[in-house]
Amino acid sequence: MFTRMRATRLVSLLLLLQTRGQLTAAELAGHLEISVRTVHRDMESLAAAGVPVEAVRGPAGGYRLAGGYRTRLTGLTADEAEALFAAGMPGPAAELGLGGELAAARLKLLAALPTELQERAARAARLFHLDTRGWFRAEDRVPHLPELSAAVWRGCRVRLRYREGRRVVQRTVDPLGLVLKGGAWYLIARRSAGMRVYRVSRVAAVRQLAEPFERPAGFELAEFWEEWSRAFEQSRTQVDVRLRVSEEVRRFLPGEPQVEPGGSVVVSFESLSEAHREVLRFGADVEVLEPPELRGWVADTSRDLAALYG
Repeated sequence: MFTRMRATRLVSLLLLLQTRGQLTAAELAGHLEISVRTVHRDMESLAAAGVPVEAVRGPAGGYRLAGGYRTRLTGLTADEAEALFAAGMPGPAAELGLGGELAAARLKLLAALPTELQERAARAARLFHLDTRGWFRAEDRVPHLPELSAAVWRGCRVRLRYREGRRVVQRTVDPLGLVLKGGAWYLIARRSAGMRVYRVSRVAAVRQLAEPFERPAGFELAEFWEEWSRAFEQSRTQVDVRLRVSEEVRRFLPGEPQVEPGGSVVVSFESLSEAHREVLRFGADVEVLEPPELRGWVADTSRDLAALYG
């Protein structure tokens, strides 16, 4: 008789082969964090249970399911079903042009679950909601995102018209992936000058080209984004601004304000112009203490506004 843990592992092995195709014992062991010997033993158990597992010999060998075998078993636990339906992202999916597909897929998956898991998944969707947008930020307009998404799926080269400051430039790139970060979409692409990251809201036009491209060997989107974003954050020049604000306003300041003795807070901004723009949104509820140039700039703007509307 299988233990619960082993039964879960066997289901995971089966689903890995179903979704990934042929995998070596070492690859399966790495995915499930078990030994290669355990993989061999589990494969024997699956075969004994009637699952058509094939062992392919040779350097390019491994395990696979014979004859296109597929199981209707989802392998979801109650906690996994709850997590899946609580983490739905209809907004980003709609921007990608996949809103209808996501809704249909969720319905199909929900229908395939046992009654108990259906109830828990539906309850999770009612109780939890994921909002990927940041507070008080203008929403990015991304009309060309579906086209870029299609090019990423197809693996075809694209020609972009892209806004760089006041200029609009033309770039021919290999689209490798899309990333949603803080409510903004970014295209990771390769061009002749190397790897680049483009903000999708600045794309003015997209034209898919007929020519396909080969992805760089070993390229992993998540790894690239983690390394690039870390380097980007370290390279940014920041401006520290000291403010006096109420407890209510403090909750809405960007980043993680540092509270100083006396109640003032220090907030980091990318530039003085960004700090000026953010501070003005709170009106008289925020007083700029430092730096002096920002304090004077805000005071001048406030006087101009008072004269205009007074």
